[in-house]
Order: sequence, then C-alpha cells, then structure tokens
Amino acid sequence: MRRLLILGATGLVGQHVLGQALSDPGVVQVVAPTRRTLVPHPKLLNPIVDFKALPQADWWATDAVVCCLGTTLKLAGSPAAFREVDHDHVLAAARLARVAGTPTFALNSSLGAAAGSGNLYLRTKGETEDDLAALGFTSLTLVRPSLLDGGPRPDTRPGEAVGLWFFRLAWPLIPARYRAVRTDAVARALLRAVRQAKPGRSCVENAEISKV
Repeated sequence: MRRLLILGATGLVGQHVLGQALSDPGVVQVVAPTRRTLVPHPKLLNPIVDFKALPQADWWATDAVVCCLGTTLKLAGSPAAFREVDHDHVLAAARLARVAGTPTFALNSSLGAAAGSGNLYLRTKGETEDDLAALGFTSLTLVRPSLLDGGPRPDTRPGEAVGLWFFRLAWPLIPARYRAVRTDAVARALLRAVRQAKPGRSCVENAEISKV
C-alpha cells in the first residue's frame, strides 16, 4: 500500500489514522479530502471539498481507503442529517474511489451495527456496511469498536463521558467485546486492515482491536 486515501481525517479516529499513515515509511502519499485545511506535510495531498458535492478527480485513485467519517444525532440536528453524513457521504466517496479503481476499503463502523436494528445509529452503520459491500471492492473490512476512549473531543458529549467513567470503573467485570477501546488502537486496526487487504468482506470486532 503506497497511496492511501483517508476520509474523516479531522475526527478523533481519523486524526490518529492520518498521523500513523504519515509516519509510515511504506506509505508514499496520503490523500485526505477535508472541509478545512490540514497542517501541511510533504506526503500529504489535502483537497478542500464539500462532501455534499464531491468532485471527480484523479486523486480518488489510490491503493486503499480508510473511512472515519461520522457524526452524532445531536451535532447533525436531525435523523436525516445524521444519515446524510454517516451513510450518504460515505457512499458517495466510496463510489468515486471504486470507479477510479481503488480496490481496498476499510470503514470505522460500530459494535452492534446491523441494518435491522431499531437503534438509528446502529441501523445506519449497518446499512452503510451493506451498501459498501454492494460496490464490489476487492477487499472490504468493517472495524467495529465499542465506546471510544481517546481523550477530550472538540465537541461536548456528556453521555459518552459518563459511559467512559463507568467503563473504566467496571473494567474487570466487562467482557472484552464491550470494553471501551483507545482511538489509536482503532486507527492501527484500520491501517492493518488495508495493508492486509483480505479478499471479500471481513469484520474486526471490538475484542480484536486492542490486540492489533
């Protein structure tokens, strides 16, 4: 994997993916389309884009895509706006990458993602997983973390903070598949997935992430 495209490089997990990829001597170029300018780096190509109207461009053609795009219902403001980010923007970018010939895709999804879920967040993640599979990537890996433990967020999430407090307090009693996981570990799992590029559709569940 010499050329990598990162979607969501300004997010909590995406920032770790970006930093790890830029420090990897095996990665020659990192393409990170964002809404705002990133800190310049000799290996970084940073197109400024509107995710509601993504352009066709040569830079979509890479060896692999790591996708960390996502928001919350509170930040989005409505279920429709949430789905637009977590499903529509992801699929629009994935289609452009696939048409350009990119063979490998890894998605930062969620523990419990399922298209049939009654929970909006998990249902949207599950539908996104299924729709990505229909695009025909040679390798599609779905990384499914539980609650993310990665330090202060740029946005306030009181419910998540309470959840992390509980997870840390009850750590020995919580099964591995449900434990909070560090964001840098999720980033490593995503990058390992695109390096390995296992054929077909595969999943990295929460319990496996910390082992990477």
